[in-house]
Amino acid sequence: AGTVLTNASDIESQVKTATNATGTAPIYACRAWVNFDGTGTVAIRESGNVSSITDNQKGFYTINFATDMPDNNYVLVCTSGFDPDTGDNTMPQLGSETASSANIELKIANDLLKDSSDIEIAVFR
Repeated sequence: AGTVLTNASDIESQVKTATNATGTAPIYACRAWVNFDGTGTVAIRESGNVSSITDNQKGFYTINFATDMPDNNYVLVCTSGFDPDTGDNTMPQLGSETASSANIELKIANDLLKDSSDIEIAVFR
């Protein structure tokens, strides 16, 4: 058993040391993340604090959190892959968000929705 830290500044100092962070800016942790295949039957490869993905229609997904965010004032970062078969590069767009879920759309040229086999999302709050 190690030392139990109860002072917030001691805890912050230990976190900064563990992550090689320097300076006085605060550190904010990722509150949820997911890596999934959005083609065919949606399949989560790995995740943290994501209970499921709802496939609403082609290129339109809802990310459902296992534990709600405190509110809907979070930042969602999304990347999606390039389709070598068609040459399409999907551009993620955030839709509506609530404390319990967030919607994303993947679009290609002409605002067409498109599924992607490689989607990664991180949520910060």
